[in-house]
Amino acid sequence: MKIGFIGLGNVGGKLAGSLLRNGFDLTVRDLDRAAATRFLEAGAAWGESPRAMAQECDMVITCLPSPAASAKVLEADDGILAGLGEGKIWSEMSTTDTAEITRLAAKVEALGAAAIDCPVSGGVHRAATGNISIFAGCDRAVFERVLPVLKVLGRRILHTGPVGTASTLKVMTNYLATANLLTLCEALVTMKAAGMDLATTYEAIKISSGTSFVHETESQLILSGSRDVDFSMDLVMKDIGLFQTIAERNGIPLEISPLMIDIFRDGQRRYGERANSDDIIRRLEEATGLSILAPGFPQELVDDEPEEPGYEVFPPGRAAGAE
Repeated sequence: MKIGFIGLGNVGGKLAGSLLRNGFDLTVRDLDRAAATRFLEAGAAWGESPRAMAQECDMVITCLPSPAASAKVLEADDGILAGLGEGKIWSEMSTTDTAEITRLAAKVEALGAAAIDCPVSGGVHRAATGNISIFAGCDRAVFERVLPVLKVLGRRILHTGPVGTASTLKVMTNYLATANLLTLCEALVTMKAAGMDLATTYEAIKISSGTSFVHETESQLILSGSRDVDFSMDLVMKDIGLFQTIAERNGIPLEISPLMIDIFRDGQRRYGERANSDDIIRRLEEATGLSILAPGFPQELVDDEPEEPGYEVFPPGRAAGAE
């Protein structure tokens, strides 16, 4: 299968790297051509336009920073829609709005092509090794066609249902991760104020019922002073804003979500719209005069699990082949 990949940023570049590393015939494109240099040097082709990529490739993947960016890449005069035809596949790996992915998917399907939303979750460092998790929203027949590709891009692959379901679930998981980050910031600052050793605090959380993926990754970067998890505040605001939109569409009067949005909006005012998401702890450091640092923690996250072929996972009570 010949694959086109558009969007070589923090996540997209690592996902595209997995495809190239595993021998796929790959064509790449990014607004910043310099981002494609290492791929071109390793044997990938350059896509002259999204339209040309859709014409020449069996499957085109987009991994872009916003729903607006994806819409532009699809709907421009030289966009993906202009080059799609019968039997082609468009795969949206961006974290996006459910209504928007559904709208664009309908345009794709009207051309005889197939659409799938398959956002990833599990940290940028796991995208680099093909060990990230993937949600896939599409018809089951389409899922079966793209599964060999998804098994290279990720480790655990969940078929979530029709197009749009994967994006809905992905936004929810990012909301939960952000809530966890904010509570961890409060916990670490409070323990420092209470006189606790922060390395001991980290380990206490890790071995307790209070642990989480966010703690075992991002708390380390907070304590090392790096605070660079390859995720910026503008992306956090996009994701938690999308979750708030889902709640409003369904009449759910959320209480924590609006507060989280206010906290990150304040973080952007203080540190910049694209500041590292983990810099949000600086608000509490500045308010208290405390430094939330400890020796022995890494400056960057590295996935120490070996790269392995991916596999489909199933919800409880739903056996393989039961769909």
